[in-house]
Order: sequence, then C-alpha cells, then structure tokens
Amino acid sequence: MGITRNRWMLAAMSASALALLAGCDESGQFNLADKLNLRQNAGQTASAASGTATKTVEQDVEAPDVFSVTEAGLWDGRPSLGGVWVAHPDVKEPERVMIRNTANGNFVVGALFRKERDIPGPRLQISSDAATALGMLAGAPEELSVVALRREEVAVDVPAPAPEDTGVIASPEDVSETPLDPIAAAGAAIDAAPEAAQTAAAAPAPVPTPAPAPKPTSSLAKPYLQVGIFSVEANANRTAKQMRSAGMLPTIRKGETGGKPFWRVIVGPAQTSAERNALQAKIRTEGFTDAYPVTN
Repeated sequence: MGITRNRWMLAAMSASALALLAGCDESGQFNLADKLNLRQNAGQTASAASGTATKTVEQDVEAPDVFSVTEAGLWDGRPSLGGVWVAHPDVKEPERVMIRNTANGNFVVGALFRKERDIPGPRLQISSDAATALGMLAGAPEELSVVALRREEVAVDVPAPAPEDTGVIASPEDVSETPLDPIAAAGAAIDAAPEAAQTAAAAPAPVPTPAPAPKPTSSLAKPYLQVGIFSVEANANRTAKQMRSAGMLPTIRKGETGGKPFWRVIVGPAQTSAERNALQAKIRTEGFTDAYPVTN
C-alpha cells in the first residue's frame, strides 16, 4: 500500500511540473497568465480590425424642393460683378445653387437671384463668370439645370482606429547591480546644488499668455452679407481687396462641391439690422447690387 501511494504522489507531482513548464517563457520565467492574456487580446484585435466607425460631416446636398428648374439659359455678353450667379423670375429669396450645363456636363456653385427685368429670351440669365465656368458663349442659349443647395450632416463610415500594442515586453538579458557609495553621492549632490540655484535664478520668469479677445456676437440670424461667389480665387481676392479699400472687413471662405472649389466673399458680422443695412448700402455703392444677408 505504501509503495502504491508513493507512486501515485510521484505521478501527480510530475504532471504539476509539466504544467508549470508549459507556462514558462524562453528565459524560464513563469508567464502563464501573460500567455493567456495574449491569446485573448489577439482574438479581440482580430475582431476590432474588421470593424468600422461612423462619424458625421457637413456636405452640400441638393434641395430640389427649395428650387429646381431645367430650361434654357443665356449670357448676354456683358461683363458682370458678383462672381457666379444666375437669375430667374420665380425666385423668392436668394439661394446658393448648383448650376449645370446639360450639354457639356460643366457645373459650378453660385448664387441665385430674382430676375427683376423682363428681358426677351430665356428666363435664366447668368453672369459672365458663370458663363466662363459653364463653357457658354455670349448670345448662345444652353439648357441649364439649377438646383438649390443645403448644408446637411451626412454619416460616413471611417476605418476603426488601430488596436493598441499589448505585447509583452521582453526582459533584459544582461542586468548588473552596482552598490552606490552614500558619501560620494552626497558630495556630488552638494556640489551640484549651487549650480542648480544659479541656473534657476538666471531663468526668466514665464510671461503669461494673454487670453484671446472674445469674438463679437450678433443677435441677427443672418449677420453677414455675401458679396459674391467666385469660381476663380483671384477674382475673390480682388473683390475682397475692393471691400477692404472701401472700409469694410471682408472674409473669403473656400468651399467645394462635386470636386470643384469655389470662393465666397462675405462682409460682417453686423450687430444690428441698422448696421447690416448700412453695410449692404455701402456694398451696393461699390457696384455689387446683388449682395444679400447670409448666416456665415
């Protein structure tokens, strides 16, 4: 009986030793828990690598319910101010629109105004800048599609962020211990103290950064005035320079629709309706009679 029991105990101890050896790493350190964690993390990483995240971005979206027409348009051949624009008699309020030439596929973003004068011919009248962008000749009507635009938040899928590296850092191979001499260490600290004090005294005191001035706020829903939309940046810069020379503060804002850039020149913000009306009158005296209020 005693011999049998001893053999059974020896077999159990051998099995335990094999299990411990299975959890050891190459340096002989027991790392079974780390190995289990690595396997679990590897499964989580593979799962995360196949996922995607979703975020919202602002994009121009066509709004045909606001305004949409497809009919003949004409450029009368005269140069015009205000950048890219189109006029139509059915317009109620100025809008930002996409103008397409259905004959050649050219398109451009511009402003939409109400056509005040009853000119014989097509009801759509375009500016000289719009005609250039659309590839239209003076006095030659082309079928145009004009659709209002709105800024909306659209959900897009983006790749999920890469998982963090959870690998086990290998242990250093050669580590040596050197006892410190307490007397030598104390002497070095005493010698370094005067030098550190001199360095701290010589360092200039940090200059506090002034807080940025708060941006002026306006109670108006549309505190800015849009002078024009341009398909050529140089034209936008020239218009902004003209507004600045007249004593106004212009801002150029770049946008893009359908892969094509455009530049908007706006003035403001106005704090009151009276100030906005005065700005609009001032802009009109510079020749931009179609300037209208916008949100930003």
